[in-house]
Amino acid sequence: MENYLERGNLRYAVIGGGSWATALVKLMLNNCREIVWYIRSQEVIDSIISTGHNPSYLQGVKFDTSRITFSNDINYAVESADVLLFCIPSAYFPAEASKIRSLKDKFVISAIKGIIPGDNITIAEYFHRVHKIPFSRIGVVSGPCHAEEVALERLSYLTLSSKNKETAKSLCKLLSCNYIRTIPGTDIFGVEYAAVLKNIYAIAAGVAISLGYGDNFMAVLVTNAFHEMRRFLHVAHPDSERATTKSAYLGDLLVTCYSQFSRNRTFGTMIGKGYPVRSALLETKMVAEGYYGTKCINELNCLYNADMPVADAMYRILYGNEKASIVMRELSDKLE
Repeated sequence: MENYLERGNLRYAVIGGGSWATALVKLMLNNCREIVWYIRSQEVIDSIISTGHNPSYLQGVKFDTSRITFSNDINYAVESADVLLFCIPSAYFPAEASKIRSLKDKFVISAIKGIIPGDNITIAEYFHRVHKIPFSRIGVVSGPCHAEEVALERLSYLTLSSKNKETAKSLCKLLSCNYIRTIPGTDIFGVEYAAVLKNIYAIAAGVAISLGYGDNFMAVLVTNAFHEMRRFLHVAHPDSERATTKSAYLGDLLVTCYSQFSRNRTFGTMIGKGYPVRSALLETKMVAEGYYGTKCINELNCLYNADMPVADAMYRILYGNEKASIVMRELSDKLE
């Protein structure tokens, strides 16, 4: 199986302008001479060029803009690069991806921690089905890693996955630096679904916190969420080499449920306080992927029928308009 990333003189582009995209641009510039950066808003582009900072996200990160070619034309960015790192919220991804004329002969990397609403397929599945990209030219970036800590250059870990193990190792070289440790993997579907699920469980953690549940309950909630994740992955995408105790699964779950930087946990705390869903989404400002993921996983699990009481509880609260305090009390009787 060909390792596309071992070709010489590859050109790189990042697609997206949010906090995670901003953090990944920072990382890529450690290992690439220059990159193309697609940001939809020309106003944001102009601000970064004039100040060296993204005005909306991770404003402490300073960029050498002489090494970045900016564009608000997604096809210019796609056609200017060989390797494309996509970092667009999954809810907005279909609209942006529909603008792309062709991905022929490209290597695509998904750093999108979500699933495509409606179609209920992961980003890797989308690229493979819709654009006919072989899995040997698809990579996936997973955590545990918050953009805010990348900006602060705190020691963090990333898992880089591809069906080709040697390609995964090359992805590790692309994003590693003195404060980023990288781990190669081949379980692209497992890490994508784990990223969707951990956001749902972080919402549950936020709801629990706002309702006054303590650390003891939280430990039981997250433990049950982890076993729930394992059950779903086992029936949805069995993988004999998967070890769910690795950081891309358990570690990412823990940091998303416990971290102050977790937007999904923040969203959950608002829901627990009684905010209407739409108001909480607006107040969070950044996209809470777990909201969309909750519906997708609920629909997928109608096929797989895994035992998922925590995810089911979040669906009842977010889409069934049931009272959070009642649902969480009922959930507490199911945990062990």
